[in-house]
Amino acid sequence: MLGTLLAALRSGDALDQAFKEFDEMLSAGQWMYGTVKGVMEGRVPPSECREELYTRDQDINELLRSLRLNLVTHLSVNSNADIPACLALMSIAKDAERIGDYCKNLFEVTEHGILAKGEGKYRERIASLPGDVEEIFGLVRNAFGESSSKQAKVAIKAADAVRATCDQIGQELLDDHQEISTQDAVALSLQTRYSKRIASHLANIATAVFGKIEELDFRKPPKPPESDAVAT
Repeated sequence: MLGTLLAALRSGDALDQAFKEFDEMLSAGQWMYGTVKGVMEGRVPPSECREELYTRDQDINELLRSLRLNLVTHLSVNSNADIPACLALMSIAKDAERIGDYCKNLFEVTEHGILAKGEGKYRERIASLPGDVEEIFGLVRNAFGESSSKQAKVAIKAADAVRATCDQIGQELLDDHQEISTQDAVALSLQTRYSKRIASHLANIATAVFGKIEELDFRKPPKPPESDAVAT
């Protein structure tokens, strides 16, 4: 699928511009997440980046509107346009737009003073999430730049690991009635939830590198451990 898109870029038409806009959306989302990561780690004061974060989010929204228009233009003037490839780009562009929204949500939780380092037994796992998610951005962008199914699969695997960690932490926070305050539990639950959603949207984007249009956003679930397998 991605190979078809990249081949079309040689024409220099509206599809070329749409693909460039998609990469700009991913780049802006990566910048937003990296900035929020700095806030979560206590390296960047929220007041110093709040305005720029919201501006970048608006930029992503404008890029999505322009991308949609360019795709419609390409489909309108090219009788032999690859419709599935255009639909795929339209779909993953929405994932990129949602990443910007979740980065903004993550910042809004973090700016109230609850840092990603967490408390007690949650500290190490929560502190590792920002770096793990940031790495997925690089993997996804490399997968697109190199048309690499291998890189895309590595990105999806990394995203699934983040999702599993977030699910586990979220469940533990729900069950924890003693080791953490209600305020911290709510804040950390939201942080893990938003981190999970960002990782999920990045994984959705990665599926476009090697998937078919009907398989976008869907991945085979991991195999259950042998101990969980049903005996025959």
